Amino acid sequence: MNNSTHDFVTVEMRGLKAALVARAQAERVSVSVLVRSAVARDLGLAADGEASRMNALTSGPANAASVKLSIRMSADEARQLAAGARAAGLSRGAYLAGLIANVPVLSAGGSRAEHIATLLASCAELSTLSRNVHRLTALLRQANVEPARPYREMLDTLAGDVRRHLELAARVLADLQPQSRSTRPTARSAP
Repeated sequence: MNNSTHDFVTVEMRGLKAALVARAQAERVSVSVLVRSAVARDLGLAADGEASRMNALTSGPANAASVKLSIRMSADEARQLAAGARAAGLSRGAYLAGLIANVPVLSAGGSRAEHIATLLASCAELSTLSRNVHRLTALLRQANVEPARPYREMLDTLAGDVRRHLELAARVLADLQPQSRSTRPTARSAP
């Protein structure tokens, strides 16, 4: 007998139901998970972690038919699955699909969020570099040589900085993409 209590709310969607259902399907979560996370976000509360929202990991189209799958596993395995999905910021289904698709960051037990944060930080540095080059160009156009001198060191390392960003971006993106089973994961340095 199931003794868990559930809090139910009925809401008149006023034409939003189709969009809600489509969004839930696109994110591969239930409508309830999507609504709970939206309400929690709006109230400034943390979601209960039951199933995180996900970014699509599989290469199939977002509108591909999905099926509900019931699997039997030990309680410990179920806890490991839930913990791994939570750590990756994915629903259990999306996490399992990523493992099946051999997404390196998931199958290596790495942190998807850390990979993405590393890429965002590198992009932010590249953006700063871009602003500095723009400022230098403006100073040189004005024949304002003295204020342009401090940018000399930046120009000396510019090619290396861009190359490092591109290598990091390629590595992170490769770790987030599914690989074929025949492709052996290569040793990658941590981002």
